[in-house]
Amino acid sequence: MTATNVRPSPDAEAMAAAVTAAIRTVEANIDTFGTRYPADTTVANRYPLRPPTAGQPEGANVGWTTSFWPGMLWLAHDLTGDEHHLRAALAHVDSFADRVHGGIDLDTHDLGFLYTLACVTPARRTGDRRARAAALAAADHLMTRFLEPAGIIQAWGDLADPRQRGRTIIDSLMNTPLLYWASQTTGDGRYAAAARRHTAQLREHILRPDGTTFHTFYWDPETGVPLRGETEQGHGDDTCWARGQAWGIYGFTLNHRYTGDPTLLAAASTCADHLLARLPADHVAYWDLEFSDGSDQERDSSAAAIAACGLAELAGSVADPARAKGYRDAAHRILRSLVDNYASDGHPTSNALLLHGVYDKPKGVGVDEGNLWGDYFYLEALTRATTRGWTSPW
Repeated sequence: MTATNVRPSPDAEAMAAAVTAAIRTVEANIDTFGTRYPADTTVANRYPLRPPTAGQPEGANVGWTTSFWPGMLWLAHDLTGDEHHLRAALAHVDSFADRVHGGIDLDTHDLGFLYTLACVTPARRTGDRRARAAALAAADHLMTRFLEPAGIIQAWGDLADPRQRGRTIIDSLMNTPLLYWASQTTGDGRYAAAARRHTAQLREHILRPDGTTFHTFYWDPETGVPLRGETEQGHGDDTCWARGQAWGIYGFTLNHRYTGDPTLLAAASTCADHLLARLPADHVAYWDLEFSDGSDQERDSSAAAIAACGLAELAGSVADPARAKGYRDAAHRILRSLVDNYASDGHPTSNALLLHGVYDKPKGVGVDEGNLWGDYFYLEALTRATTRGWTSPW
């Protein structure tokens, strides 16, 4: 019998429409930005060019978020197979190679974010030799931030800065894939060993006994003694910054993938269970999990997008089918809410993919705006949901 009235499910139709809208925005942004870089966040829901800074011109490759733009281009190619997207993504390799070899704005652990998406991806997919060399140079530079005997990768700033010395942050869990790749590529186990030790320190100290996470944590860089947890972007040192909790879900899961360490999978599940228990009715977290419906605080759509990706990754890693289904269903609920209520499709002027994100509420930066990482992880979540057999860049 031939089926003549088979229609996609409403969910499938909604996801397909969301992908179409996102690709349309990405293509318009190729025309607008090309090989230049948008700012970290939108202003009145529209990205300007990255402002000039530290002797670099407008639109230059500086800061920690620039790779999310070529990352979106690689996802667009995954979704469409369009050679135009491939060419646009590859066009960024030169900028990232020039950045690392020229020593431009490298005092950050976010070299992992930057070079995994912008250079490891083309090295893997196309064999691009300059991308491979740049990614390995970035891994070498990241290793200079590994502090003995604390066993952690310092987050920000000059290594001699006393305010930053010995500080790491939960976001760093997403930067370790660059080091695992470097060990796989070169056969040198130093990179992976540093990543494993760093992740174990975060599991022990940045993850609290109640399942919440600190944003930042300090160690004494000389003795290795753990000192204290703080926040930079959360509501308070003792609250739980939503985006950090989402980084914990995704980051601990990725590190489990590389190491097989069951304690990291348990840590990811702990982060996931706490975040899911604190979500409001529409499944999109407030910027700090301290807040709930009725608080009159802003949502952070970027935390939700990261969590959706992390939960999908976690669902593929846990052995218990019921827990896997629970995480997979939660990822879908979050993504569907983003598609229905937070995506920019239909907004008259926005060139973001996702609205209503929060960068840094305490400092008043990027509040209720789109941001590059939110856009990237939203598109990654859509790619995961619609592309069978998709290969993660992480």
